[in-house]
Amino acid sequence: MPSIRSYFFEKGIKLSVKRALRKGISNRAMDEQRQMLDTVARKLGKLPKNCKVEKLQIEGLYAEWLSSENIGEDKVILYLHGGGYAFCSAKTHRPLAASIGKAARVKVLFPEYRLAPEHPFPAAIDDAVNVYRWLLRQGYQPSNIIFAGDSAGGGLSVAATLVLRDQNEPLPRAIICLSPWVDLTGSGESYWKNNEVDPYLTLSGVKDAARMYAGKENPLDHPLISPVFADLTGLPPLYIQAGNHEILQSDAELLAHQGRKAGVKVSLKVWDGMWHVWQISGPRLPEAKKAINEMGDYIKKVFNI
Repeated sequence: MPSIRSYFFEKGIKLSVKRALRKGISNRAMDEQRQMLDTVARKLGKLPKNCKVEKLQIEGLYAEWLSSENIGEDKVILYLHGGGYAFCSAKTHRPLAASIGKAARVKVLFPEYRLAPEHPFPAAIDDAVNVYRWLLRQGYQPSNIIFAGDSAGGGLSVAATLVLRDQNEPLPRAIICLSPWVDLTGSGESYWKNNEVDPYLTLSGVKDAARMYAGKENPLDHPLISPVFADLTGLPPLYIQAGNHEILQSDAELLAHQGRKAGVKVSLKVWDGMWHVWQISGPRLPEAKKAINEMGDYIKKVFNI
């Protein structure tokens, strides 16, 4: 049963979204929308205590190493942020990625992949694959790398792994998806069933973002745009968290179904009363703290830490 705090959290999110819409945020230039999101995130998100941030450049992309005390150096979580392939950055998702790393006692590599509409499909996938290959060149073993991501970052993690598989390259140890966006056609039942209850996402907003990312020429059911339409055979284990108050609930469930059908080991948990990427709320929300701790336990088990 959801906590009382989660009830007020969800109400607060709905009010904040309504205020933003009244201010006409969706009608502003893309750069201004992104800056506004970054500003809000700086006020809300906090890094875990004693977290270190090391900035670097990888294949022309800005990236960060996120690390905490008492972690090993040979294992890494490659974290890909959400934001509909068009928004967000390290400023918005750094605290979430760092919290997962701290819970798992594993350092995190956080790249800022190129965003749509300036850089539509397949730019984000190319960037994710190139960062993974960079890790291999640094001496990291594929079995010591986990792809992880929320929303679009979850879909990107799956798509990048599909590209690696199809090119006969070594695959990461596992894939972690938080509220993954993996069906850009919006065909799942939850898109209409949860459209009124989801405090963040709307069907119309998701459809707009999908077309921005796919571009004019690519179909939304392309297997690398919507990985639920791909053959997932040979993928590493999938760990998925989603909430039953989000319109992407069906995406998570269909991804799990398609994975199991292809023989992939899948762990799926749909959290009662939770919304899209509630884990980003961090220690202020009991369900977020528990979800991150469960992820940490899973990663430690996978890595045998």
